[in-house]
Amino acid sequence: MLIKKIISHTISAVMILIFVVLAAAVVVSRASGGEPSLFGYEIKTVLSGSMEPGIQTGSIVALKPGGDMTRFKKGDVITFMSGDNILITHRIVDASAKNAAGEVVYHTKGDNNDAVDMTPVSSGNVVAEYTGVTVPYIGYAMNFAASKAGSVVLMIVPGLLLLLYALYSSWKALTALERKNTALPQAPPGTDIQS
Repeated sequence: MLIKKIISHTISAVMILIFVVLAAAVVVSRASGGEPSLFGYEIKTVLSGSMEPGIQTGSIVALKPGGDMTRFKKGDVITFMSGDNILITHRIVDASAKNAAGEVVYHTKGDNNDAVDMTPVSSGNVVAEYTGVTVPYIGYAMNFAASKAGSVVLMIVPGLLLLLYALYSSWKALTALERKNTALPQAPPGTDIQS
C-alpha cells in the first residue's frame, strides 16, 4: 500500500512539474518575442538544412550573443542578420582584415551548401556565436509553442490531464471507501446496536 501511495504522489508531482514547465515555456517564449533565452544564451530554431548534418533542420541551437564581433576566424560558426532581416547561421570560410570603419568582413558558407554565400557579412551584422550546443527536433515544438494554437494546447492539455488525474484519484479513493464499508461485519439479524 505504501508503494502505491509513493507512486501516486510521484505521478502527481510529475504532472504538476510538467504543467509548470510547459506554462513557463509558453510565457518565456511569448515574453521574448518567440525565442527564449536561457542563462544568457539565446535559443534559436534552425529552419533550413544548410548546416546539415551537424545542425539538423528543426533543431534548437544555443547562441552566445554580444562581445567583440570582430574576433571570429575561419572555421567559427556565427549567426548574422542577412539583408532580408533573416537570421542565418553559417561557418566562416574567410575573414578579411578590419576596414577603415573597424569592421571585419566575413565570407560564410553553410556546411551543406555547394558554394560560398553571395553576400559577405560585416561584423556589424553578426548577432551571436554558435556554441556547439544543438538539440535535434525540439525547434518544431518550440515554434508550435510560440504560435497561438500551441499556446492554447500547451496551457489546456496539461490542465485537462491534471483534472483527469484528480478525478481518477477521487474515484479510486471512493471505491476504496465503499469496499472498506462493505467489508465491515454486519450485526446478526435481531440484535440491537445501541450507541
